[in-house]
Amino acid sequence: MLVPDVISAETKRLGQTMLERFLIVDDHPLFREALQNAIHLAFPVAEILEASSIEAAQKILETEENIDLLLLDLTMPGTRGFEGLLALRRQRPRLPVVVVSGLEDSRIVGEALACGVAGFIPKSVRKPELAAAIRNVMNGMVYVPEWYAPDSPSPASEGPSVAARLKTLTPQQLRVLEMLRQGKLNKQIAHELSVGETTVKAHITEIFRKLNVHSRTMAAMQLSKVDFAAVLADAGIADKRPRSASDA
Repeated sequence: MLVPDVISAETKRLGQTMLERFLIVDDHPLFREALQNAIHLAFPVAEILEASSIEAAQKILETEENIDLLLLDLTMPGTRGFEGLLALRRQRPRLPVVVVSGLEDSRIVGEALACGVAGFIPKSVRKPELAAAIRNVMNGMVYVPEWYAPDSPSPASEGPSVAARLKTLTPQQLRVLEMLRQGKLNKQIAHELSVGETTVKAHITEIFRKLNVHSRTMAAMQLSKVDFAAVLADAGIADKRPRSASDA
């Protein structure tokens, strides 16, 4: 489904002979190759740059000015929720970004659109549709999947704020949530907290209920909207997340 939108300065065609330039940001080599094939189906002589991490993409954007479209996998190593997308948007706010993701949920699509993306393409689409979506985004359209329901309520608009919901969590639930944010498995969480996996699962179920989410990814998306380190500090819990260069 295509929605008309204002064509940004970086996606206007300056002439038929202009060489289109794309940046693919995805940590899976096979899918980067699939995206390359789709791009070349739409733009046979396009120049394509690749990055396997957000940090690598940021370095490319520091030196490469003339990029027409960035295609981003939403779930990248070292990032939570929309952190990677927001970091790239802050660095190049006028560069159109299309999310190409395996997360097929209307609420996630809505959150991505709210972050200003030029489209959300499911990874499940076939190459011709993927190529057509890229072509139409380059022509100034916003692409969303046919199943997207824009009127679906988002977690941010339902009831209390994220910060208010977090206050309903017990200290132990906050510890579990912190480890979920770090990408730890239930078995690892159980070991660190010296409890059984069944107890961890019960905590996670209650966390999801209180935050009004249904997956770890959705929980991480909600945490990206608040200063979770401050929430942990208020509860007397240390933030043990490894610091990265971007945190310094």
